[in-house]
Amino acid sequence: MRIEVDSHTHTIASGHAYSTLAENVAAAADRGIKLVAITDHGPAMPGAPHFWFFKNMRVLPRIMQGVGVLRGVEANIINSNGEIDIDSELQQQMDIVLGSLHEPVISPTKKSVHTDAVIKAMASGKIDVFAHGGNPAFPIYFDEVAKAASHYKVLVEINNSSFTTSRPGSKKNCAALAEAVGRQGGFLTFGSDAHIAGKVGVFAECLAFVEAIGFPKEQILCLSGREFLNFLMAKNKKVDLSGMEAVIDS
Repeated sequence: MRIEVDSHTHTIASGHAYSTLAENVAAAADRGIKLVAITDHGPAMPGAPHFWFFKNMRVLPRIMQGVGVLRGVEANIINSNGEIDIDSELQQQMDIVLGSLHEPVISPTKKSVHTDAVIKAMASGKIDVFAHGGNPAFPIYFDEVAKAASHYKVLVEINNSSFTTSRPGSKKNCAALAEAVGRQGGFLTFGSDAHIAGKVGVFAECLAFVEAIGFPKEQILCLSGREFLNFLMAKNKKVDLSGMEAVIDS
């Protein structure tokens, strides 16, 4: 399988990552990635960039080094109501918004509370991707989340970093979540969750994972830059993504 989209990467702006945007884009270009999402942590995360950082992403070129650059954020789900740490105006200006649960921002509690928070975030229409949902620190009811993701047209991420350096013990949960997504007719995306350029576009663990569980290729959206871009454009955002079409159709 050829992966054309990396939907989750971090730069030095996140405060605990080690490469610049230009270095990440260069790495994506070297690995044949057509679309790379720059998704630094939302403002509620300690060390994260200021709100203005995200507002000013409009200065970024749409295409750098032959790669389409998606202006994004890994927003934090901040409470049991599914609220995230960016407002509606900023959310509409982002090409892609990931939503995730992080312990420095929200404390783990009961499985039912985590599940409700994620589903409410999806129902709000403010997130495009639910990131690293296999995290054992935040157990969820997989079928309920997968059903909501399909209904609200939210992608479920399989996170390569969850199988290597982050969130140990995620694989079993990721399998249960992915299988539920498959049953519900939803879609997966792969995120490298790279915190250094050498990991951008690296998906060896994700590929082995979906092969091992027999997940259908046609439900993995990041295999096609065109399908991924069409998905984002259908989310009724205010941004114009048409400038990336030359890259993804090349």
